Amino acid sequence: MASLVVTYGTPENPEAFDAYYREKHIPLAKTIPGLRRYEISRGPVMTPAGPAKAHLIAILRFDDLAAIQNAFASAEGQAAAADLQVFATGGADMLIFDTEDV
Repeated sequence: MASLVVTYGTPENPEAFDAYYREKHIPLAKTIPGLRRYEISRGPVMTPAGPAKAHLIAILRFDDLAAIQNAFASAEGQAAAADLQVFATGGADMLIFDTEDV
């Protein structure tokens, strides 16, 4: 299994971000080929010391790293990546990695 974690910074308008993300971006991202699971944070993102700088975290799961690379080479993956420019006014960081159960 491999994961893509997207950390969204605090947007200019959190309410508009949340509405767009749920109504437009999630349905678009769910068309990405090879996507096995899509999770998002619910409520405030915290650290042990208090509030985090992140507004929302998304975790997308794929079979392996090659599946993530193929996903973002697809038209659907490119459309989802380009969509970030529309709503992610607080920025977005992406991390891609293999996972293992321990």
